[in-house]
Amino acid sequence: MRPFVFDYAQPAGTSDAAPPPYAYDSTRQLNVLPDGRPAIADRAVLRATGTTTSTAGSQTHFDD
Repeated sequence: MRPFVFDYAQPAGTSDAAPPPYAYDSTRQLNVLPDGRPAIADRAVLRATGTTTSTAGSQTHFDD
């Protein structure tokens, strides 16, 4: 039997995508640009990276 995840998993390093123009700063707990500004301050980065949506909180916490 083949595990379900193997239908979607890819080995690390096989992506042709360019790395994002920002990095995560664990001390500030946000994504920052190379010049130190928060990544959300750059509209071009926002347009290029798009958005994500999560409904997990709404389904697990009554106060979300």
